[in-house]
Amino acid sequence: MDLPESLTKGVNKKNVLYVGGISDDVTVDILRAAFIPFGNINDVILPMDHKTQKLKGFGFIDFELPEDAADALDNMHESEIFGRVIKCSIAKPIKNLNKAVWSSDDYHVNEDGNDNKNTDADD
Repeated sequence: MDLPESLTKGVNKKNVLYVGGISDDVTVDILRAAFIPFGNINDVILPMDHKTQKLKGFGFIDFELPEDAADALDNMHESEIFGRVIKCSIAKPIKNLNKAVWSSDDYHVNEDGNDNKNTDADD
């Protein structure tokens, strides 16, 4: 899933909210209307499952200012939209979005702390 640059850059400034528990009936306009009282919004994203063509049940709201995101978090966490209690938090950065898991040195280390890289077994 390709997220807009505003969402990936804004996460470090803590102005992007994660909103979970969203009903299938909620639209981008409804979510924007629920959060606009707290400040100007750059973008609202509601990811969709491409197989089922239904919303995944969460979204992201990119506020212009971190203070506005904090106000929205304080006021909207565990509130109700369309009969469902939503959970809000500051969005976490996306890690390793374009990086293969095996490119990390940690991938090659097992639970015992031993290196799993190929070694000669004929010692």
